[in-house]
Amino acid sequence: MQSRSGAKSSSSRKFRKRSDTDIIANILNEARKGVRKTRIMYKCNLSHRQLQVYLKLLLGMGLLAFHSDLHKTTTKGLKFLDAYRTLKALIT
Repeated sequence: MQSRSGAKSSSSRKFRKRSDTDIIANILNEARKGVRKTRIMYKCNLSHRQLQVYLKLLLGMGLLAFHSDLHKTTTKGLKFLDAYRTLKALIT
């Protein structure tokens, strides 16, 4: 909702979009024990197209691995999650 001056009201701030970093952390957290991509898609509230983009990125960066139909967070991915949680705690 915008006022006449064009500024957004405080009520619309609580519905802000997630950042790419937040989405990546959600995916890595969901895949800690190994999951199929459908579960990631539903639990992280992503479209199939969005999921494909993020999975390709995470696999390429070595944060996620694919074995026997399951996506699983790698050791490097777990380190990312730890750093993400530390940063979130510092800024809130």
